[in-house]
Amino acid sequence: MSHLADQQRPAAVADAGTLAKLFRQHHCELVRLATMVVGSRETAEDVVQDVFVGFQALSARQGNPESPLPYLRAAVLNRCRSALRRQVVARRFGTLRDVDYGLTQLSAEADAIRAQERREVLAALASLPARRREVLVLRYYLGLSEAEIASTLGISQGSVKSAAARGIAALSRKLGEDS
Repeated sequence: MSHLADQQRPAAVADAGTLAKLFRQHHCELVRLATMVVGSRETAEDVVQDVFVGFQALSARQGNPESPLPYLRAAVLNRCRSALRRQVVARRFGTLRDVDYGLTQLSAEADAIRAQERREVLAALASLPARRREVLVLRYYLGLSEAEIASTLGISQGSVKSAAARGIAALSRKLGEDS
C-alpha cells in the first residue's frame, strides 16, 4: 500500500458486526468509485472485495478506527492503480484485448444513445492521467469536497483544484465541447 494508506491506517474494526455494517454502508459507493477508475464493474467488485478482506485482516491485528472511510477510499484507489498496471502488462503481452466498461447496449433508441455517450465519456476519462481521473471521479461522481479528495489522495487542496481544472479542460477537448 502507499504511504497515504499507511498514514490513514485505522486501528481496527471491533467485531464482525461492525465490519458488516461498514460493508453495507459503503460497498456500493466504493464499487462505483472503482468502476469509474478501472472501467470494469467486475474488476471494481474484485478490487473492493480485496480491500474489505485486507481491512478485516488488518482489523484483527489492531484497535477500533474512528473513521475508516478515508482509508477504504485510499485503499480502493491503490488497488485500482494496481489493477490498471496489470491490465497494461496484460495488453503488452496480448492477454487482454480492451477494457470492458461494463456497459451493454439497451434496446430502446434513447437508452442506446445515452449508453454510447456514457461510453465516450468513460473512454475520455480513462485516457486522462491517473491523478486527474481520480480527482474527477471523487469530485463529480462521489461528490466529495476538495478537502475530502485531498485527504483521500494525500495531496494538497491546491493540487486537487489544479488536477480538476486540467482534467475538465482535457475532457472538454476530447469530447469536443466548449469550456
